[in-house]
Amino acid sequence: MAKILITEDEDSLRSFVARALRLDGHETFEAADGAEGLERLEEESFDLLLSDIRMPVMDGIELAHRAASSFPDLKILLMTGYAEQRERADDLSAKIVDVVSKPFALPDIRDAVARALAG
Repeated sequence: MAKILITEDEDSLRSFVARALRLDGHETFEAADGAEGLERLEEESFDLLLSDIRMPVMDGIELAHRAASSFPDLKILLMTGYAEQRERADDLSAKIVDVVSKPFALPDIRDAVARALAG
């Protein structure tokens, strides 16, 4: 199974997603914003970065750019509840697997993660 870093500023959503992915057998790690997420990425290797786009300190777009340039084998999956944020991710299309729209049901995020890891 995969080692996944979940970067999301909403505590309840982050722990909800982490718990669901652990039930699928993945090892999950959490960060509350992009800067903390980047620190975690620099400390150890991950198979997948699952990040919200809109966060304080460093947003998911900036995190995805930095992660993709520093860790080219890392798969990146973004989440957002804002249509305009989804459009901002278009320039990352070569670097990210997909953008998942919030709100989502557990099967949606689990399927998106499975697709990202399979690709």
